[in-house]
Order: sequence, then C-alpha cells, then structure tokens
Amino acid sequence: MIEPAKISSDDSAEWERLKRDHRVYAFLTRGLTPFMRGDCISEPISASSTDNYPGESIQNTLEPRDRVEDRASYWSSKGESDPGVPETLIYKLVANLCVVTEIHVQPFQAYFQYGFPIYSSKAVRFRMGYPRRPLRFDEDKRDALLAAHEWMDDEFIWTYTSPEFPMAQENCLQKFKLPEPVLCIGGILQVELLGRVQRQEMDGLYYICVSHVQVVGRSLLLPFDIQVLDPSGLCALIYQPKTECCKSSTQSSVTEASMPSHFRAFTERLMLLLSRAVVANRV
Repeated sequence: MIEPAKISSDDSAEWERLKRDHRVYAFLTRGLTPFMRGDCISEPISASSTDNYPGESIQNTLEPRDRVEDRASYWSSKGESDPGVPETLIYKLVANLCVVTEIHVQPFQAYFQYGFPIYSSKAVRFRMGYPRRPLRFDEDKRDALLAAHEWMDDEFIWTYTSPEFPMAQENCLQKFKLPEPVLCIGGILQVELLGRVQRQEMDGLYYICVSHVQVVGRSLLLPFDIQVLDPSGLCALIYQPKTECCKSSTQSSVTEASMPSHFRAFTERLMLLLSRAVVANRV
C-alpha cells in the first residue's frame, strides 16, 4: 500500500510534486472498473506443493464448479507429519493495478473419505506485490513451472501483508474482508495457509486442500496499464490506446456500456496531467 510521505512545510518543490501526484491518482481512480468484481484473479502462478499433479493442481481453485466430469475439483498440498508446515498459493490478478477489498477461500471437504473430513488451514494471510522480473511464459512453460513448483517466495517482492484471519473447518466459501482497500501494484497475490488441522486416515499425514479462491475488487481499465520498471518498485503508468481498439466485441461490450464519451474526456485530462512528468512511485 502506498503511504503518504512526510515532508516539511518549507519543502515547496516536494510539496508541489505530491500535489501533482495526488491529482493524478485521484483522477486515475475514475479509470478503474465502475463496479466491484469477484473475478479479479487471472491465472495461477505457483503452489508451494501439490500432492497429485495435475489432478489436484492449483488451477482447480479457479474452477467455479465443485465437480468437473464427476470428479472433485480442488488443490491439495503434500502431506506433512508436522501440522505447523504452511503452504502458499500464488496468483496473477487481471490487471497490474487492482484495488482489492476481499478475498474468499473455500476449504475442500473430501466426500469420498470416511467421515467426510475438511482439510482447512488454521488461519490464512494474504500478501500482494510484484515479480522481481517480468512473468513472460507460454502455456507449456507455465504448466511445467506449476508441476515443478519452481516459483518460490523470493521471486516476488511483497508490498502488503494482511493480518492473520482464522479459518473455520467448514465446507463453505469463507470471506475475508481486508481492514481497508489495498492498492496492489504489480498484480500478484499470495495466499498463505497457516497451520494444518486435518490428518488423512490412510497415511497419518496432515494436508491442506482448497476448492475455490476468489478476489473481490476493482481493476484498472484499458487502455491504461502499470509497468514495474525495476526491483526497487519504481513503476510507470502506461497509456496504450491501441489495446482498447484491438479488444474483441465480447470483451468491450461491458466496458463500452459503462464508459460513454466522458471516458475519452477522462483519458485526455489524465494525459494532460501526465504530460509534465512520468508518474512513478516507490511502493
């Protein structure tokens, strides 16, 4: 989350810069989706472990159905004898700039095991940030990385960490509202699953299993994007008018319905504000 800088009243140049940035960011909020959306996750990046890949892949946590082709849809960690071993799930959001308000997680209930155990974690915590280097890979490479669990925590820089939220051992979509809306620049979310509560009868090991993960918030609309320029967190607002023109009619129908001609005026005004300098901020 971007924190306001503390400056002295006699630092006029810095004060003017902060006033300019305030105007830009205040105006930029009008470039977010005009409604809250519950599908702010774009794709999975990594799970800290997977018991049986691809049948129990992190990819399954984005499937809205509980079952696919008569099979349960869920992610499962590897088993551990120590119930204190945590797990992490990392996702890419739909935009490099999102304002996130809630995150929903549903533990998995194994209806095919005796007693119908629910493999929840004791608690959950969320981190948001950006990758140390650009995430550019095709579908085959992404699948290989998911299978190998090669994306580790140190590949990302976390700029926000939430409090710990207790998780109930219940088969329902549990909603975790953040203390305040969080500006995520970089578009990366980590779900930390802390502590294990359920032991599997057949091997005596503790597992964590998740059916669904959802992120609620507002994302930056095209033709704007945010680019993180270096690992320090320096970032720039990018304007790509051709991106909006190239959208399919399906993608643009919702946006165009909610963005009449005043959106063009917004774009022109924002670009005027940006004409004096590149908008950059260290997060």
